[in-house]
Amino acid sequence: MTVTEHRVDPWGGPRQARWQQAVDWPLTIAALVFLVAYSISVIGAVDVSTAALLRIVILVSWGLFPVSYLIDLVLADHAWQWARRHPVNLLFVLLPLLRPLRLLRVLARSSLFQSSAGTAFRARVLVYLAGTAVLVTYIAALAVLEAERSDPNANITSFGDSLWWAAVTITTVGYGDFTPLTIRGRAIATALMLGGVAVLGVLTATLSSWIVQRVADLEEERHRAE
Repeated sequence: MTVTEHRVDPWGGPRQARWQQAVDWPLTIAALVFLVAYSISVIGAVDVSTAALLRIVILVSWGLFPVSYLIDLVLADHAWQWARRHPVNLLFVLLPLLRPLRLLRVLARSSLFQSSAGTAFRARVLVYLAGTAVLVTYIAALAVLEAERSDPNANITSFGDSLWWAAVTITTVGYGDFTPLTIRGRAIATALMLGGVAVLGVLTATLSSWIVQRVADLEEERHRAE
């Protein structure tokens, strides 16, 4: 993909576009490495040396994102305007657990969803939102388990418990059989509930719109055939 094929942001300019195109895959891989290393550090029963190695991997993969963000600002034609219009880029820097969401960009750009038709756009949105919901559930389960297991009174003590809790929380079911007790755990729960309402609401609306569009297309095809 050339720079002309890669969308040039009016505030970022062509130099920034070339940089973002060059680091897109390396940052995606760094996000995956971060997620794998963090998962092992939380779920796995590792020894002291392995835990130290994982912390280094997490720190290095974390550090690539603020460096890339600073280079984005330096290369941007209008740095302040670009930063103001791209808050998600800063969010990936401030919240490392959200960085693996970059992986969904690769799927959203897949050739399977490059058609200009409205149904193709809705399908792309559905895939992106569904993937976001699954990934956020998994990340929240890891974060809550890490926060809660240090509390002696915690009832979320295994990854299975935390994953179940995250699933019922993001869907706003909330059975109440597992509840975070720490301040950090409750903050994660609040963010997950708010995010779950937003993501699932848009997902439901998009799915409904896609079904209506498909029914309309089939009706139109039937009328044409008659």
